[in-house]
Amino acid sequence: MADRIIINEVGPRDGIQSQDGELSLEQRRLFIQALLDAGIRHLEMGSFVSPRAVPQMAGTDDLARSLEVPADVHLSALVPNTKGYELAREAGVKTVAVVASATDTMNQKNIRMSLDQTMRVCLEIIERGSREGVRVQAYLAVAYECPFEGSTNPAVVIDLAAQLLESGATELVVADTIGAANPAQVKQLMGTLAASHPVERLACHFHDTRALGLANVYAAIEQGIRRFDASVGGLGGCPFAPGAKGNVATEDVVMLCEQMGFETGVDMPALLEVVDLIGSMLGRTQGGRAHYWLSKNAA
Repeated sequence: MADRIIINEVGPRDGIQSQDGELSLEQRRLFIQALLDAGIRHLEMGSFVSPRAVPQMAGTDDLARSLEVPADVHLSALVPNTKGYELAREAGVKTVAVVASATDTMNQKNIRMSLDQTMRVCLEIIERGSREGVRVQAYLAVAYECPFEGSTNPAVVIDLAAQLLESGATELVVADTIGAANPAQVKQLMGTLAASHPVERLACHFHDTRALGLANVYAAIEQGIRRFDASVGGLGGCPFAPGAKGNVATEDVVMLCEQMGFETGVDMPALLEVVDLIGSMLGRTQGGRAHYWLSKNAA
């Protein structure tokens, strides 16, 4: 574990949910298959949310049923509430993700519930997952800064993290939803969490709004974190969070980790082909900060 970084690819959900156009179910399936062919083994394939709110995620149940994946692949889907959880279970999804924002306003804007209400829903789904054999990843959104309330109190994040992990969440993902964190903040927060909880249950989700995404990944690695969300080509952004730009690019994170001596299991040339594929599907060029160099030098 110490020498391996687990990349959780979120392009098929977080990456495309904020795009102007909508991909067909067959395009989404081909996108996911290409990522798996490139060596990705942890992947967020969609979300069970209202298609009226997020039309890009319509038909995720049919998509889940159509996917045939190897036993070593872990597919997850975001669920906003117990109805979403039940739909995911019916579709055969074995890992779900719940999201609680660390500020009250962000929860209201995102899912029209208070922080307390959101936490009750998350804890209920975690408890059900524990009983019913479903892995539940718990996300803490706006963990560093909220677009509506400003800087997030670290003490609140630490308290919410403890509640989610102690209730049985398989994994806690600390999310810098609008890309506002800096490496010093990441070092402090993730170091504190790693001192109190098993590091293998901690993960990070960074956006690259201020060009600090990779620096924040490095700061988290230094604190023992070995699980990271990333989105191929830097796709992403939250439609409910003003200022949330693309996720840190998968190819950038893979490059950083492997040049530092870690294993990711990802085939870089094949991953770059996926960047081209999703770019053609969306009708615009995609790529992380190192894409030009990688396209010239990745063998």
